[in-house]
Amino acid sequence: MELGGCKVAFEKDGVYLHTSAKRHPDQDSLIPGVIRIIEKGSDTLLQWTPIEESSDPAQIVYTKKEPVGCQTEEELFDPGYEPDWAVISTVGTRSRVQEETDGSVPKSPIPRGQWAFTLSLSDLKSIRKSKPGLGWSYLIFITKDGISIQALHFHRGGTKALLKALCKYVILATSPKDSRLYLVYTHDSYALSHSFDELQLFDDSSSNLVSRFLQDPYAATFGGFSKVTNFFRGALHHEDGVGQHSQGDAAAANVEDETGFEVITCQAQLGERPSVQREAPVTEQEWEQHLDPDGRVKDLTGLRRKIFAGGLSMALRKEAWKYLLSYYAWDNTSEENKAQVRRKTDEYFRMKLQWKSVSEEQEQRNSLLRGYRSLIERDVSRTDRNNKFYEGSENPGLVLLNDVLMTYCMYNFDLGYVQGMSDLLSPILYITQNEVDAFWCFCGFMELVHRNFEESQESMKRQLSQLTLLLRVLDPPLCDFLDSKESGTLCFCFRWILIWFKREFAFSEILQLWEVLWTGLPCPNFHLLVACGILDAERQALMNSGFGFSEILKHINELTMKMSVEDILCRAEAIYRQLATTPDLPRNVQELLGLSEGKSPTPSTDTASSPQPLSPSQAQEMELTDSVSPSLPDSSIEILPTEDASTSQSLTP
Repeated sequence: MELGGCKVAFEKDGVYLHTSAKRHPDQDSLIPGVIRIIEKGSDTLLQWTPIEESSDPAQIVYTKKEPVGCQTEEELFDPGYEPDWAVISTVGTRSRVQEETDGSVPKSPIPRGQWAFTLSLSDLKSIRKSKPGLGWSYLIFITKDGISIQALHFHRGGTKALLKALCKYVILATSPKDSRLYLVYTHDSYALSHSFDELQLFDDSSSNLVSRFLQDPYAATFGGFSKVTNFFRGALHHEDGVGQHSQGDAAAANVEDETGFEVITCQAQLGERPSVQREAPVTEQEWEQHLDPDGRVKDLTGLRRKIFAGGLSMALRKEAWKYLLSYYAWDNTSEENKAQVRRKTDEYFRMKLQWKSVSEEQEQRNSLLRGYRSLIERDVSRTDRNNKFYEGSENPGLVLLNDVLMTYCMYNFDLGYVQGMSDLLSPILYITQNEVDAFWCFCGFMELVHRNFEESQESMKRQLSQLTLLLRVLDPPLCDFLDSKESGTLCFCFRWILIWFKREFAFSEILQLWEVLWTGLPCPNFHLLVACGILDAERQALMNSGFGFSEILKHINELTMKMSVEDILCRAEAIYRQLATTPDLPRNVQELLGLSEGKSPTPSTDTASSPQPLSPSQAQEMELTDSVSPSLPDSSIEILPTEDASTSQSLTP
């Protein structure tokens, strides 16, 4: 589109400037406008101009959250062949433009032109994005002179589209100190060319790859650089390959130190994989033997090892899970635990009262709370409903699920509720059968996995990259096969990692798997070795089938409830022992598994220290739709009858 002799490369309306600093500005303080990217000769401009517009109240809509490059951006909800899981929803708000009337009422001009601005991209230093889940997304543009332009609020979404459009003209990199701050570099900047020179990734024949990196830095990085072993031979080196190996080895050595690029610098010679047998679950009698007369746990190391090796008996879980999930401290006495329960009970019901006391009128003015309530009620109504503990329309377990999740929104309002959390709470509530205990145990679990649910999905992308790294060492032929089928990013493992395999195993087996993982043994990131164990078990089925991308995805999803957790845990532990005894294991793998001195990585570590290219999902707009259901009735601390031993042992998954 041409505008005054200039080419409009991008345009988005519904972009508001809030002249009031109030949390809930009135209508007069909202100035609607249009943001554009304009190509003017050799210069590219970013322009915002006010316009006249009317909107109706915010509504909640659903969109799909991208599972690391597997889905097209901003596609509508399409559950496909997995209707109850294909979408991972968070809460956001958007406005909807009302249809124009017959024009009988003339529109009055708005004399607010003084708020307009035009900025050359060459003068742009950085862009700050709002925190996810706090109402309208906004962007703040900061110039090289240090001037911060008034925040622009995208009432109908579009921050992602704008940032992607900007990537055509500049490089956006995440600040090493602030994940919400994007640093702006020109394509020919010294910083970029200098980093390429130091990495020595490219030779004369690799201009294609450089071009792809400039056009889509995230896709090129995530899709290509994570497995440079074969990529160097195929795409980055000359066809004759003569004289290239020494240069490639030097490049790999440099890249290994460059955060964000996972490179296997050598093929480790793995020894024979040992045979592993699981042990019997820890009984109540064995647990008592690990308590001193005051109720403190003694020989914690030995107790953890026993839990890892065999899990816990059903009757012991209600007590032991409180320790594993940090509700009780291991060195607490019995009396100290009782005092802890009294304090935490008071704290829980104070938080619960916050949302229970919100009137309908107040909630109508709080779109975020409405969104959380709607999502929770929707998910609770379908969480483990084929389990006897949650079946039936008037089941008290559903009330408790709802209340605990709503209270968690008060406890961690920044994160709030994201689809999948109900899956993590359900087994905990089943075991504790107590509202307060379930809440605090759930909080302990969320401390381990909360970064999985952050909107940026950086933790999920990092863990998938780490899983690829492990698989590349363990089974290069399987990695090559998956690469050839466009499945090398392992995006089909997204659900496994997100909710710790909750949908992959029977309900009774998940209880055992989780308590094993909660021990933290034998290494950090053991859940990634569990994923490796599943892929190892399915290796022949995948490689000998002739599957393409869609068939691989379908096959993996159809493994649900067909695997044995005992078998997978044995495989995962055997893989760990095999790697732990490998003398030439790459340094990054050693650090990932905690085998190198002074390293104790976790799946939720902070992002790298060097700026990382902007991921498309970092700027994704969460647009959610659903109707608000009536609130469920209140619940007491403990209203569920204790199940007898026979019921506990015969779970219905």
